[in-house]
Amino acid sequence: MHLKDDERIDDLLANQTMKIIQSPSVFAFSIDAVLLADFASAPRTRGKILDLCSGNGVIPLLLSQRSSVPITGVELQERLYDMACRSIELNQLNEQLNMLHGDLKDMPNHFKNNKFDLVTVNPPYFQTSNKKHHNDNDYLTIARHEIYCTLEDVVQSCSKLVKSGGKVAMVHRPSRLVDIVTLFRQYKIEPKRIRYVYPKQGKEANILLIEGIRDGNPDLHMLPPLYAFDENGDYTKELEGILYGRKT
Repeated sequence: MHLKDDERIDDLLANQTMKIIQSPSVFAFSIDAVLLADFASAPRTRGKILDLCSGNGVIPLLLSQRSSVPITGVELQERLYDMACRSIELNQLNEQLNMLHGDLKDMPNHFKNNKFDLVTVNPPYFQTSNKKHHNDNDYLTIARHEIYCTLEDVVQSCSKLVKSGGKVAMVHRPSRLVDIVTLFRQYKIEPKRIRYVYPKQGKEANILLIEGIRDGNPDLHMLPPLYAFDENGDYTKELEGILYGRKT
């Protein structure tokens, strides 16, 4: 497998037989993506999945461990798209996974009436329009800040791409919860499951996991909190199980 510049091949956490191409100067996946892949209600044997804002393809790769359905990733940045394609090839998953290089806003027109059973998305979190708050790294700026798409763009695209009764799963920041729920309902995605992730007990939540159903009925479930670290600064048993597949 050809690597570029400072790219490296890492283990894909829980499944150390799977590998992923990463780069400290371009892109490496975060815990947010791993939590979303674990949280999302993925169809196991029937249907199909779409992952928006795929980065280097980590969510499609993780979902392939517990689902045999076709999974498509969409990534705007050409370098990240290329990394994802090579990671799929590296893991010999070309028959199940594929990547599209494009803008998520264009995907409804691209797929037309071809709807998905699950749409996952790890979108840009920050609305910062002031460039002094952007990252020095352009790859990270585009991935983390609402430059090429807004939260409304993301939710609207998800709504058009998921089938009626299908699910949309998103990871975001708790501070955007009201915006997310408002937009979900505006675009006919009924919130069904919410889970907060906390750095440790006594701290404010810093990650939000939310899943809704297209054209669903109101019935929201608040799941138990997930704590990342214990009082000793080690991963909690639950998070360790999610990351590395160890029993909790």
